[in-house]
Amino acid sequence: MSLYRNLVFPLVRHVDAETAHRATLKLLRCAPLPPPAADDPVLATTLFGKRLSNPVGLAAGFDKNAEVPDAMLRLGFGFVEVGGVTPKPQPGNPRPRVFRLPEDRAVINRMGFNNEGLDVAAQRLAARRGRPGVVGANLGANKDSADRPGDYAISYERLAPLVDFAVVNVSSPNTPGLRNLQGREELAALLARLQPLHDRLKTPLLVKIAPDLADEDIQAVAELALQFKLDGIVATNTTIARPDSLRSPSRGETGGLSGAPLFAQSTAVLKQLYAHVGGRLPLIGVGGIASGAQAYAKIRAGASAVQLYSALVYEGPGLVSRIKRDLAALLKRDGFRSVADAIGVEAR
Repeated sequence: MSLYRNLVFPLVRHVDAETAHRATLKLLRCAPLPPPAADDPVLATTLFGKRLSNPVGLAAGFDKNAEVPDAMLRLGFGFVEVGGVTPKPQPGNPRPRVFRLPEDRAVINRMGFNNEGLDVAAQRLAARRGRPGVVGANLGANKDSADRPGDYAISYERLAPLVDFAVVNVSSPNTPGLRNLQGREELAALLARLQPLHDRLKTPLLVKIAPDLADEDIQAVAELALQFKLDGIVATNTTIARPDSLRSPSRGETGGLSGAPLFAQSTAVLKQLYAHVGGRLPLIGVGGIASGAQAYAKIRAGASAVQLYSALVYEGPGLVSRIKRDLAALLKRDGFRSVADAIGVEAR
């Protein structure tokens, strides 16, 4: 951790963020990573009936094209979400489109669902069939699609046999009009389109929401998730808000803000969702996690599992082990025998 912060990151920060990310993926594809050390038993949990050795997952966006899910599992993540995947390949928005905010431990991106498309992702996921580890797919819609609900249906039907769960991403701020699908009527129509596939394919289906929703919209999402028998909600995506506390020169760039400034806002949304759904379906807490204490706070707020991404930019891969170690210590300190025992205790 200290080596990465003091030596690697000071060098990497002078390289364009997207170029550095591509280099990281290339390294992970060929690096002979050993299996991760065994996790503390107190971290073991289940998600959608799948056993996880720990509840710390990799958020969507890091591995858009399903290039390195097994490498990320070997780095110690309990589960991995690849994507977002769209039916057709698309280049995304013009570069530069990723901006580090080091003074704020944050990132702004306006990638725009750049990915190699459904066929490529499906081929790679099919090639890893039979390997251990829980891997899900984040589903997006093409920017020029005339039928965005149809895009989600196409991708879900194709990838459902190849993944352990699928996430309907209607909350990216970088595809014009996409967030409109979070409205009650629009989301109901989308979920009605997916319900027959979900009933037939059985692969767990979740929806990922924005942190910028009004209270009544959060309640509507919770009600629809229960009505359509979804398997969970991911809370949250990046925010279009710009807190006054931001200090970095890039704070004015358009796109979604992630990292440390998002923690409080995303956790507040998580608490609201838990108040509406209780233990009736799992919630995955995402946004600003960079420590075991923050992962623990998400779990206490109602998360059955958590995900992170942006903090890896500043802390490096050693962060995963540190979060797990500190989370285990906090659970034991407070007398919890498992992650499940701590879920939502703040609301009980």
